[in-house]
Amino acid sequence: MTDTAIDLQREFAESGLAEDLDQLGRELIGLAPVKQRIREIAALLLVDRVRQRLGLVSQPPTLHMSFTGNPGTGKTTVALRMAGILHKLGYVRKGHLVSVTRDDLVGQYIGHTAPKTKDVLKKAMGGVLFIDEAYYLYRPENERDYGQEAIEILLQVMENQRDDLVVILAGYAARMDTFFMSNPGFRSRIAHHIDFPDYGDDELVAIADNLLAAQGYNLSAAARATLGDYVALRRAQPHFANARSIRNALDRARLRQATRLFDAAAPVTTEQLSTIEPEDIRASRVFAQAEVAA
Repeated sequence: MTDTAIDLQREFAESGLAEDLDQLGRELIGLAPVKQRIREIAALLLVDRVRQRLGLVSQPPTLHMSFTGNPGTGKTTVALRMAGILHKLGYVRKGHLVSVTRDDLVGQYIGHTAPKTKDVLKKAMGGVLFIDEAYYLYRPENERDYGQEAIEILLQVMENQRDDLVVILAGYAARMDTFFMSNPGFRSRIAHHIDFPDYGDDELVAIADNLLAAQGYNLSAAARATLGDYVALRRAQPHFANARSIRNALDRARLRQATRLFDAAAPVTTEQLSTIEPEDIRASRVFAQAEVAA
């Protein structure tokens, strides 16, 4: 057998993967370990595709994944990019992402769950099925719960149709561990476990800059410092959801900015219309609650 030399960098360039990985880098601040793991998976699949083309012994890779981390850490965004990567390498036919929760899969009465689950699977075939907070599928405390039926259907499809569907289970790390212990069939079918760390304060401010820029806004220097104070206080409060909480805070800041400019009853400049100032952020009840607590 003739030893054939393959330029993997050229294969990478021609695959279009660089575009997806670069877009992932632009869309997500930080998350270096996650981005590195996605790059490693892409490299593995690229090499596997080359091996298949050369007729080398190659078993179809298991592609089902688990994404663990707190809300707002980019799990859905990464799942979307992963769908594109898998499509470009030929591991899924369409490359679309179908994102669901328990309510999309589990019915409320006998005979309702199977058709709901199968309908979702039909829509997801040829792409990626992303199940957020997957542990809610399993509720052992409720004997009349129909989640187990959905789980059994999912496990069967994950095994028998893994060449046409990739399933990504997502949720809090501790709850996902309990879920896997209670459902070993899932753990045995998951090849890649990726943990999404929380963002740092500076990363969240950078995320705010990106979110505002996409809408034609910016933070003044003083507002950026105020937002840093807001992030530190908000992180210490319950139900903090990383980038999701920052996006919500910016929506409220834009509302306050619009009200402030309108109530001023004076002509405004383009810069004023586009700039978030400290008072638009400091009016948040997060600061008021911090003062009361102090």
